[in-house]
Amino acid sequence: MKKILILFIREFQAYFLSPIAYVVLTTFLVISGYFFSVILAATQEASLRYTLSNMAITLLFISPLITMRLLAEERKSGTIETLMTDPVREIHVVVGKFLAGFCFYILLLLPTLLYVVVLKLVGNPDIGPLISGYTGLILMGSVFISIGVFASSLSKNQIVAGVISLVSLLLLWVIGWAGEVRPGNFSKIFAYLGFFDHFEPFQKGIIDTKDVIYYVTTMVLFLFLTVRILEARKWR
Repeated sequence: MKKILILFIREFQAYFLSPIAYVVLTTFLVISGYFFSVILAATQEASLRYTLSNMAITLLFISPLITMRLLAEERKSGTIETLMTDPVREIHVVVGKFLAGFCFYILLLLPTLLYVVVLKLVGNPDIGPLISGYTGLILMGSVFISIGVFASSLSKNQIVAGVISLVSLLLLWVIGWAGEVRPGNFSKIFAYLGFFDHFEPFQKGIIDTKDVIYYVTTMVLFLFLTVRILEARKWR
């Protein structure tokens, strides 16, 4: 646990030594703030349902920027071999870097809690959907970051890693649509694989166990695959 904590602190601090962190933070807050103000003015509803949906899509495109350097940079500089020397194992590296990226993702969401304050001032929002909505964003974010870490382990080039991550996320976004186009047994499989279909209940104030399990197991799967890739490269 101590090894993971040390790696986490190292990686999290590294974010703020690069301008990309501030660009990502500013971009996300500007876009989400725009959606919040426009939707609130148009609907006059004390709700974040539609804003959260737009935030989720924005985060899908921004997440690769958070994760693309995590392992790709280490591989390019050759420090990955030095990093993974006894007693540090591949799983320590992967979990430490994942937690750094995930915490930065959470940091993006924290300022948006001001939207809840604004809603309290202009109306009487239902707290349940707000809590479940942010819970859904956090769970979905864990999948975004785990896929990004996985993509970063596949290439020494940060841009390539970012593109792989974005394409993978877009694929898991649109795969749920296949179930709507072609109903049948396969439609249920496609609908289950699409992570935005699992986010919709959270927007409505419903925290379903099957949706939580989906996000957690998908996150664990991609982290496991990342560990296996690092282990395989170690013996080449």
